[in-house]
Amino acid sequence: MPVELGTAWPCHYNAEMPGEGAILSFFESIILAMIMLGTFVPQPAAAQRFGSRDSPAKPHLGDAAKPVLAPLPATQPAQPASPAHAFWDRTNLGLFSGIAVTRGMDYASTRNFQARGRQEILLPDDVVNNSAGFASLEAAATMTSVGISYLLHRTGHHTLERWLSVGHIGLTAFGDVRNYALESRHRR
Repeated sequence: MPVELGTAWPCHYNAEMPGEGAILSFFESIILAMIMLGTFVPQPAAAQRFGSRDSPAKPHLGDAAKPVLAPLPATQPAQPASPAHAFWDRTNLGLFSGIAVTRGMDYASTRNFQARGRQEILLPDDVVNNSAGFASLEAAATMTSVGISYLLHRTGHHTLERWLSVGHIGLTAFGDVRNYALESRHRR
């Protein structure tokens, strides 16, 4: 359905895309992500919880009368798991560049499958059909990943800092390949 000049509605990137359903799918995907996160987050073991049989929460009355202090064992200073490195080192620059490239590919692959008649199910149409808004979202996702990596770097979690970027690249690249692999919905 072509849009005539002077109409009140803006021309969408994929004009035949229905408006309803995408928001419901977006909220369903958020709920699914929350369920998956709650399932895979490790829980503390029963032996580590306070108030177990081996370590009662309340001391016995007889224990209060006889305080016993155990000597502290001699400890050596803890070595960091990964050696400290500069945040903007060669490895991080490569990882952050990889994130930016795969995010750019995500933008291009989403536009490609929309042009082939497919519908974005993870984001509302108002975001995806707005070129500047969608590009801004991709840039914000890249910068959020860099920001979280910086927080992990500052708190000494250098291995997690690297793996966050590797995971982001892998997931985004998987989505890009999937977008290009979708069959076209030919107009009849």
